[in-house]
Amino acid sequence: MDGMKSPATAPVLILLGPPGAGKGTQARILEEKFGLVQLSTGDLLRAAVSAGTEAGKRAKAVMEAGDLVSDEIVIAILRDRLAEPDCAKGVILDGFPRTTVQAEALDTLLAESGQQINAAISLEVDDAEMVTRISGRFTCGTCGEGYHDTFKAPEKAGVCDKCGGTEMKRRADDNAETVASRLEAYHAQTAPLITYYGDKGALQRVPAMGAIDEISAELAKVVAKATA
Repeated sequence: MDGMKSPATAPVLILLGPPGAGKGTQARILEEKFGLVQLSTGDLLRAAVSAGTEAGKRAKAVMEAGDLVSDEIVIAILRDRLAEPDCAKGVILDGFPRTTVQAEALDTLLAESGQQINAAISLEVDDAEMVTRISGRFTCGTCGEGYHDTFKAPEKAGVCDKCGGTEMKRRADDNAETVASRLEAYHAQTAPLITYYGDKGALQRVPAMGAIDEISAELAKVVAKATA
């Protein structure tokens, strides 16, 4: 099969981490390095709805009614996606599962094709530092250059180094209180998953407060071992 893994042996990895931990960035690096496919719940839903698959039609009806898409529909969409040829080298799940009920449903789905979770990788962050990292972000409203109160302030306060613009913008949800609340919710939601995959021997923890390339190197070691 030209070096391609069979569906039964194609690795399945889960990337866990709170908002701002760098999951998206790291998943893209892993995609390129290992030939894996990143699958996020939001992208899966949008693609299924756009393609008009049976599960996509069900999801569309639910979303148009203003309701949350059920785990059953998400699993059906994931089943369809995993059967596509580009997933034959393996996938990285980002944003799913979020609960132990979803994790159990995922295990059942994978068992249908003889697969299992090779590694659930938790990007470990320091909450206090994450609040500082995220809540201090702002951008130039003219050219979009990014700044930070602590790590990258403009040379002249209120003036963009790049274009000289004076209109600075902050995202409404990038404030300390909101960020702290999001982190608290994430940990409450994810703690049971940490236990779930830890009990299965699939949990791997990777420190995620360093430089992007340092984190990538540590992730690559974990992924290489899990996909060997």
